[in-house]
Amino acid sequence: MAARWPSYPPCYNHGCKTPGCCARGYKYTWADLVGKDSLEAKAIIEHDNPLVSVVFVKRNQGWLTDYCCNRVYVFLDENFKVSSKPFPPVVG
Repeated sequence: MAARWPSYPPCYNHGCKTPGCCARGYKYTWADLVGKDSLEAKAIIEHDNPLVSVVFVKRNQGWLTDYCCNRVYVFLDENFKVSSKPFPPVVG
């Protein structure tokens, strides 16, 4: 079976170049989620900011670095716990 790239939501940045612009008044950083279960973190992020989709990134997995307001990368350890602060591509 051939390897497949992760499925990302289409990129949308509506002309923004900063996380604050992208957030449109919603939360855009979640340092308090480090150590949380992946699905719990996803639910919290999507509740706090309905404009974004969570993209999980496992240890040693690559990810797209294009600037998209509608994506929040959540880095996971081998136990599917959040291993570092989730962030839009330019924050971190």
